[in-house]
Formats: sequence, C-alpha cells, structure tokens
Amino acid sequence: MSYQRSALTHSRTMLPMIEAMLKNAELTVSDIDTVAVARGPGSFTGIRIGVATAKGLCWGAEKKAVGVSTLEAMAQNVLFAAGDAVICPVMDARRAQVYGALFESSGARITEDAAIAADELAARVKALGRSALVLGDGWAVFEKALLSQGIPYRIVPEPLRYQNAWGVCAAAASAEPTGAEELLPVYLRLSQAERERQEKNHLQ
Repeated sequence: MSYQRSALTHSRTMLPMIEAMLKNAELTVSDIDTVAVARGPGSFTGIRIGVATAKGLCWGAEKKAVGVSTLEAMAQNVLFAAGDAVICPVMDARRAQVYGALFESSGARITEDAAIAADELAARVKALGRSALVLGDGWAVFEKALLSQGIPYRIVPEPLRYQNAWGVCAAAASAEPTGAEELLPVYLRLSQAERERQEKNHLQ
C-alpha cells in the first residue's frame, strides 16, 4: 500500500501517479477492465477531481466505471479486525459535523452515509449496545462524542485509518459497473459557495 503526500493538488499529482503505477506493474490503460473511484462524501474539490479523472479514463479507453462510497471503502480496511464492534468510518465535515456511516464486520451497512453531528452518530452506536471501531480523519471529533456518552471504542492504527485505493477496489468488487456518464459525485450537502448564495437570496 503506497501513499503520496505533497503540497501539490490532486489535479497535478493523480495522473502522474496512475501512469507510474501502470508502468511499475507493466500494464497499460487498455489492460484495465473497470475504473473504480471513491465518489464521496469528502472534500468537494477532491471528489470532483477524482470523479472527473475516472470519467476521462473511461471515456478515453472505452472502459466501465464503478463509483463507491468513500466511507464504505474505508470500512474495508478493518473488516478483519472489527469482531463484534461497530465499524465507524468518519470524516471531518467541519461545521460541527462528520461524514459518517456504521458498518458490520461483514461489510454490511447499518446506516447510510450522512453529514451528521458527531453526538448524533455516537447515539446511534450507543443504541446498538456495542463498542465502536473508529477510523478516518474525523476520529478526534468522534472520539469526544463517544467519550461523552460512555461508549467503549478503539481507534484504528494510522496505517489503516484513512481511505486508500485498496479499499475502493474492495468495495467496488461486488458492485455493478456502469458507463462513465452514470458516474456522479456524492456530496451529501451543499458547498460553501452554494450555502452563501442561498443565505444571500434569503436575506433579499
């Protein structure tokens, strides 16, 4: 499993990384059957870049596409270690919210993806009467909510804590491929610009 962290944006790093990966595997785009991508929730810009890149690869090479939930892809990292705990992938959504969902150790969903207050998501875990296995960059926000409600939990070790390409592929393995035109991003809430426009129109 490899990562790249730099000050450059995804739009400048993603295609060179794909090219390098294919070269190292001695493959070309024509050797690929399907392109899988995390279509959200997450960073608005990151989702747009990822989905647009996947669409471009599919259209250019005439390949099928699979878009998966970022949260579902994250959950794949820890299915082997969850036991009876509820898997809780959470991403910091700002504005006192997380993007979160709950999963069984089998990978089955307990809740749908949502932009939700950390306290509310923790209450859903508490209602199940089980401990939580937490991963994602929203772990610190969610940890406070779990502590406040007395819910036992574990934080996933850092190497498995964040989204990665392996998780996306694992989530995509059981999904039905579609045409690139059907691949759409999932934001769960309006962007800041859209919220500000609505607020401005409401005040007029």
